[in-house]
Amino acid sequence: EFWMIEPEMAFCALQQDIDMAEALLKHLAAVAREQCEEDLALFTRFIDKELPAKFAAILEHDFERLTYSEAVELLAKAGRDFEFPVEWGTDLQSEHERYLCEEIFKRPVVVTDYPKAIKPFYMRVNEDGRTVANMDILLPGIGKVVGGSQREERYEPLAARLDELGLNRADYEWYLDLRRYGTVPHAGFGVGFERLIQFVTGMHNIREVIPFPRVPGSAAF
Repeated sequence: EFWMIEPEMAFCALQQDIDMAEALLKHLAAVAREQCEEDLALFTRFIDKELPAKFAAILEHDFERLTYSEAVELLAKAGRDFEFPVEWGTDLQSEHERYLCEEIFKRPVVVTDYPKAIKPFYMRVNEDGRTVANMDILLPGIGKVVGGSQREERYEPLAARLDELGLNRADYEWYLDLRRYGTVPHAGFGVGFERLIQFVTGMHNIREVIPFPRVPGSAAF
């Protein structure tokens, strides 16, 4: 890992960002099912017999949408002995992500508004001052496949976040100038390409889908 598909869109807020990411995943799944029928039949026979059901979960249903706070509350009530304890302010682990989409909702899930303390400075701070306008899309069998956010277009909140994180403003003057001299609301996301291929093929280990020759003893540096 790690190749990314990374759209960035002007005049776009978080909800449009989510809509675009969901539409992209649905489109890619539809194209794969339509144009790679024989390949998918092979993967279903030998790798993952649940592959057709996973495709149906993407194509036949809207993605479930909930906030990070709602997700933490559901996980805390799950009665599961997770390896990593669940509490507000900590990042969700793969076991939490998969539980949400495989056990609770049984379809792809969009989690929004994570605590700002665990997210980068460039994500737009929400009105509550505790969370940011971001989203992760979780798929059954994989966990997080897409991560994105509305970017902070306001100069003062952006500068305040740099100070809050102890980052030197001088190192980010070029970035601050993009806001100082005018900008527009904008958002973007990244799709983990290998994770997407892992979902489409049903492969259990991400190393099996990395588009790079893995040969023992071949690393020259």
